[in-house]
Amino acid sequence: MREIAIIGGGAAGMLASLYASGPGIRVHVFEKNDRLGRKLFITGKGRCNLTNDCSRDQFLASVMSNGKFLYSAFTGFSNQDVVKLFHSLGVRTKVERGNRVFPQSDHSSDVIRSLERRMRELQVRIHLKSTVTGLIVREGKVAGVTLENGAEIPADAVLVATGGLSYPVTGSTGDGFFFAENEGLKVTAPAPSLVPMETAESYMTDMQGLSLRNVELRLGQKGKVMFREFGEMLFTHFGISGPLVLTASAKVGKNLAKGPLQGEIDLKPALDAEQLDRRILRDFEENKNKQFKNILGGLLPSKLIAPALSLSSIAGDAPVHGIEKKDRLAFGRLLKAFPFTVTGLRGYDEAIITRGGVSVREINPRTMEAKKVSGLYFAGEVLDLDALTGGFNLQIAWSTAHAAGVHMSGGKKSDNESEENDHEF
Repeated sequence: MREIAIIGGGAAGMLASLYASGPGIRVHVFEKNDRLGRKLFITGKGRCNLTNDCSRDQFLASVMSNGKFLYSAFTGFSNQDVVKLFHSLGVRTKVERGNRVFPQSDHSSDVIRSLERRMRELQVRIHLKSTVTGLIVREGKVAGVTLENGAEIPADAVLVATGGLSYPVTGSTGDGFFFAENEGLKVTAPAPSLVPMETAESYMTDMQGLSLRNVELRLGQKGKVMFREFGEMLFTHFGISGPLVLTASAKVGKNLAKGPLQGEIDLKPALDAEQLDRRILRDFEENKNKQFKNILGGLLPSKLIAPALSLSSIAGDAPVHGIEKKDRLAFGRLLKAFPFTVTGLRGYDEAIITRGGVSVREINPRTMEAKKVSGLYFAGEVLDLDALTGGFNLQIAWSTAHAAGVHMSGGKKSDNESEENDHEF
C-alpha cells in the first residue's frame, strides 16, 4: 500500500487528496484545525470566489510573481476544469462582474462540503486537530512526517499545503516555510499582499468610513508613476482600503521597502481640467454670494470638504464672488490630484494572501515536486506565487494541487500538456 501524507486541509490539500487517491493508495490529510477549509470558508467574503472565467494569458497576466511557472499546471487543470469539477460535485456556479466565478448558492460552505464529501467517498483519512511539526527525510527522499504528539507517520510522498501567513487565525502560521528551509530549500521572504495601506496624513484618517466610487488612484515614487487604475476605494482609521488599494498593494507594495509612496486621487476622472473648471465656474456663478465652503456639497462628499479646504488656497469663508481665477484653477487641480503619502502595508491579519514563499526554482513546474528531495511536494500559497483579487489565487491553489496530486498517485502528465511548458526557473 502506497502511503501519501498531505499537510494542510485547505483548498490545495483537499483538492490534491482527490487526485492522489487511487487503487493501492492510502491518502492521509493532517489538519491542525478542528475542521477542513477554515480559510476557504471566509474566501470572497464567505461566498468563495472559486476562479476567474478568463483566458490562460489573462490568468497569467494576473499573477504578480512567477507567472510562467504556472504554464504547465494551469494547462493541466485550468479554470474551466475547476468549474467542471465542482459541477460534478454538485456545486453549480455563476459568473459575476470581472469574470469572477462563485457558487450559485453564494455559500463557501457548499464548496467545502462538496470536497469533503468526495474525500470521504475516496476513503481519504482525515486527521483533524493534528499538527505536523516536521518532515522525515532519509538520503534525499521523504519518508514521512512527525506529529506534535511525537508520533512518526511513514509516507512514500508528502505534500506541504500549509498556506502562507495571511489570516493566521485560520492556522496559516508559516509552517511550510519552516519545513522547506529545514530541507535546504530557498524561501523568498514573505510579506502581506492584497492588503490595505497605511497613510501619513491626519486628514486621510479623518475621512474614516468614506467610500469613493469611480475615482482614479495613482501611486508613485521619486516622480515615477507605478500604479494608475480606476475603481473604488475606502478611507479607514489607518489609511485606505478597498478594491483599488488591494490591487495596488499586490502591484507596488514591495516598493515600500525603498521608502514611502506618493499618492494622488483623481476625484473627477470623467472630466478633464477644462471641463472641470467649467463645472466649478457654473457652481460659482449660481452661488456668487455664498461662502466657498457652503457650495462644495455639489462637488464633494461631506467628509471630503474639510480636507479639501485645508489643502486649498481658498479660505472656507471667502465669498464666492471674490475668488480669483488662479485660485479657482488651483482648486480644480487639487480635485484632479488629491495628495497623500503611503507609509506602509497592514499586517497579515488583514492580508488576503502572502507574497513570497518557497522559491519556484526549487520546484518542478509539472509535478510540484521539490528538486532536492524526492517525494516532497508543495502546492498553493506556500509557494512563491501570488495574484490579484478575482479568483486567481484560488486557481493557483487548484492547479498546483492537481499537478501534485496526480504525480503523487503515479499518474502521468495530462494529454493537453506539452513539452514546451517544461520551463526551468
